[in-house]
Amino acid sequence: MSKSKLQLILSMVIFGSIGIFVKYINLPSEIIAMIRGLIGSVILIIIGTLTGRKIDFPAIKKNLPILLISGTAMGFNWILLFEAYRYIDVSLATLCYYLAPVFVIIASPFVVKEKTNAVKVAATFISLGGMVLVSGVLNVEQTVNYTGILLGIGAAILYATVMLMSKFLKDISSDDSTIVRLGVAGIAVGIYSAFTQDILSLRPDIVSVILVLFVAVVHTGITYKMYFSAMGELPTQTVAIYSYIDPVVSIILSIVILSESFGVIELIGSVMILGSTLACELWGNK
Repeated sequence: MSKSKLQLILSMVIFGSIGIFVKYINLPSEIIAMIRGLIGSVILIIIGTLTGRKIDFPAIKKNLPILLISGTAMGFNWILLFEAYRYIDVSLATLCYYLAPVFVIIASPFVVKEKTNAVKVAATFISLGGMVLVSGVLNVEQTVNYTGILLGIGAAILYATVMLMSKFLKDISSDDSTIVRLGVAGIAVGIYSAFTQDILSLRPDIVSVILVLFVAVVHTGITYKMYFSAMGELPTQTVAIYSYIDPVVSIILSIVILSESFGVIELIGSVMILGSTLACELWGNK
């Protein structure tokens, strides 16, 4: 197996574990997102400096409006996702989050003038049907936490915004765009946190401090670098297929470590969501 594929697999496994870490961080979601964005951006700058890569400031200036919008959306997407972890199971929040490609499909004809087709329409309806199954709304004996589900779906909508905005970026490297978007995410969430949190009164325990730094350095800075390096070396379809390691790892870890329940209905719904969006990525443009 090539180095690029190993990097992609490792980055997907690490991404898939973030929900477990966040569950044990005793800090507001805004603070976690702020630290993740700021430190992640700094780590990428340090890696670039050590490897001799220079930041292309003219390219950043040219794309700054798009980077500001997508960076802000990224920061608040993290807040909603981390909040979803607090209300519902990590597995369910992850599946809600993976509706992002569906929202991209729905919005693409209007935002980027991209034509839809039968595969994309079918993927949309199958994914939404899968969401109904995993949400538990059909189970009269199960109490549904609509707040958590709406937070997860909100995170998916914001991540879809980031994906759509990326289509407008021109002549800028993934490293430069990621550095700026992470920095913007951290700053935007930091400003928001200044109005919503009494930051000076926070007293996190040592475990939370270690975990949030790990999420910022490893899950964000180092892993983003691995992911984009691998993505630049591999075919798009390969990246699409391997990307589904992320939710699978997340679901497995939530069952094994957090003892979350996951029955046959949830399994069917998961296959519908992940399978339909994967099929759309592989064959939706043909």
